[in-house]
Amino acid sequence: MEYNTTRNQLVMREYGRHIQKMIDHIRTIEDKERRQANAHAVIELMGFLNPHLKNVEDFRHKLWDHLFLISDFKLEVDSPYPIPTAETLKAKPKPLSYPKRYPKFSHLGVNLEAIINKALAEENPEKRSGFANAIAYYMKLAYNTWHRELVHDDAIRQELNSITGGQLEFTATPFVKAFRERDDRFVKRGKPGGFQQRMSSRPGQQPTGMGNSKNRPPQKFTKKRFK
Repeated sequence: MEYNTTRNQLVMREYGRHIQKMIDHIRTIEDKERRQANAHAVIELMGFLNPHLKNVEDFRHKLWDHLFLISDFKLEVDSPYPIPTAETLKAKPKPLSYPKRYPKFSHLGVNLEAIINKALAEENPEKRSGFANAIAYYMKLAYNTWHRELVHDDAIRQELNSITGGQLEFTATPFVKAFRERDDRFVKRGKPGGFQQRMSSRPGQQPTGMGNSKNRPPQKFTKKRFK
């Protein structure tokens, strides 16, 4: 009997123990043509056991890479794709440099600063005016996002003049919906621990409901006899 403790480590669990044994057997075949034919047969079997790889781009390339990975890169067969090595598998990607940008107006962001620079470089007066209106709208929207009170257009115009040195002036008034808190006085709530009373539309009639059950006259129940 063969125990798991005596077996070699399973490289890829997706293919199972039998595929790994087949690949180990292919490594022992001395005939090159026979070894190549068995490698193609194992590739077909690997694709059959994992049909979801067919939806992946270059899935056969992945199968050949998995074949060499399971064989510990010791299988000597010809591949239609570049043969991977252990060095390429363990190679680490180069670290990405973090972009170091220092915006002049951090409360507005780098993107708005880029738009302002593009608007200042624009020579067409109509496009320049459109840039100014869009910038003013975004500035007012950003202010209302972090503040509950409504900002006046003069404050936006003053800040835009200080940023651009008076080179950009917006003509259209930017409309941004202001933030409004919910007034709890207009929220209908029932009594704590009870039901809300149902008001009657008739004048002079008392409200009916579960809250004033004491004022209602007692109802008489009579027993019916069935013959």
